[in-house]
Amino acid sequence: MWASAPRVSAYAFPMDGVLRSGRFVAWGNAVLAGLVSPDTAAERITGRDCHRVLGLAGLDESTLPVILARLRTTGVTGLRLVLPVPGDLLGLPGPSEFNVDALAAGEAVLLDGAEAWGLIPAVLEENPDDCPGISVHWHAARVNTAPIDLPSLSEAERELAETMRAATDALDALDVARWRPEAADKISAIRSGNGADVLAPGYPQRAHRVLALAQRVAAITALAVDDDGAAFNLHGMTGRDAELRPLARAARRAQMAAYNAMIESRV
Repeated sequence: MWASAPRVSAYAFPMDGVLRSGRFVAWGNAVLAGLVSPDTAAERITGRDCHRVLGLAGLDESTLPVILARLRTTGVTGLRLVLPVPGDLLGLPGPSEFNVDALAAGEAVLLDGAEAWGLIPAVLEENPDDCPGISVHWHAARVNTAPIDLPSLSEAERELAETMRAATDALDALDVARWRPEAADKISAIRSGNGADVLAPGYPQRAHRVLALAQRVAAITALAVDDDGAAFNLHGMTGRDAELRPLARAARRAQMAAYNAMIESRV
C-alpha cells in the first residue's frame, strides 16, 4: 500500500471536488471509442495538475497522454469506475491488496481487457516546482478478471429516485445551507453545473442527468456529516446516519453507473 491515500468515510465525496477516477474513465472511454484524441482526453482529466502513471503494462512510469494512446494497442476494451467505502465494496475485483488500497483512496479505475488492471490515484504531498497544479500518481496493479456486478444506469437512476422520495422529510430537515452558509455555494455550484464533472463525448444524455443529480446528493450528504453539532440538533447522530447512509449509497452507485454508461451496452 502507499501511505499517501487518505482513509474515507461511508459518505465519501472528494475533498477537493474532483473525482479523478471518474474523469479518467469518461475520457479514457472516449479515446477507446475514437471520439477524442489522447492529448485532448489528458487535458480534460488533468486540468492544471500533473499526472504520472506508474507500473502499467510493463511501463515503469509514463505520462497520461502516452498511457491513453496505448489503451487500444494493449488490448483494453473499456474503463470502469468503482467508489468503495467502508461497508460497501461494490465493484472491487480483488486481490485483497488492491481492494485495501482502493478503499483507502475511495476510488479506482478498472481496465477491462485480456489482462485486467486497476489504477488508483494518490495526491503527492510535495509538488514539483514545474507543476502549476498538484501532482497525482496513478498506481497500477493487476486485478482479478472475475465478472463484476455493477448497477446499470437505469437501475441506479431508479434506486436514487426511490431513495430520495423515501427520504424527502430527512432531506428537508438536513437543509445543509440553512445551518452551514458556507456550504450553500458548494451545493449551488454543483446544481448549476459549475465545478461538477462533465462527461466526455459519446455518453448518453441520461448519464449526464443522472450524474448531475448524484453529485448534488453526494455533496449534501458529505457536507451534512461534517458538522456533528448540527446533526445532533436535527436528529441525533444515530438518526442522521440512518437517514443519510441510504442516500449516500444510492448517490455513489448512480455516479458509478453514469461514468460506466458508455460501456454498459457492451456487457
